Amino acid sequence: MPHKYFTQSIALAAALLGLDQMTKLWIVANYALFQGFEVTAFLNIVRVHNPGAAFSFLANAGGWQQYFFTVLALGVSAYLLWQMWRAPQQRLACVAMGLIVSGALGNVIDRLRYGYVVDFIDMHAFGAHWPAFNVADSCICVGAVLLVASEWGKKPE
Repeated sequence: MPHKYFTQSIALAAALLGLDQMTKLWIVANYALFQGFEVTAFLNIVRVHNPGAAFSFLANAGGWQQYFFTVLALGVSAYLLWQMWRAPQQRLACVAMGLIVSGALGNVIDRLRYGYVVDFIDMHAFGAHWPAFNVADSCICVGAVLLVASEWGKKPE
């Protein structure tokens, strides 16, 4: 029987995956490419398509990158799920890995459905403009930070 932290982390990941997909479906149904609205002076909601990876890495690579990033995300997700199963008593690590899996799978679903990732959170301030992102990207980033935090201070075995 899986430990409760494993199960809770999987439930959180599934809920965030659902939120990611619902927000993307809403954006696709309601906004054309590059359309959106202003939320605050530093935050817009704008539909953007990203055929590459983070910060549009390899966006213009000709199409092969879609398959590469899909296989990579599925492989990393399988590995992280296996790690969660092996160490279910490590609460923060399980949550962190669950967030990364959730985000990776959310973007895989987009790549398979559309051939690109739907991004829509557009932040800017003081002349700086960050690349658009989505709920899945946020899960990956927060998960990565939490994973580092979970390992911080551990003694080597």
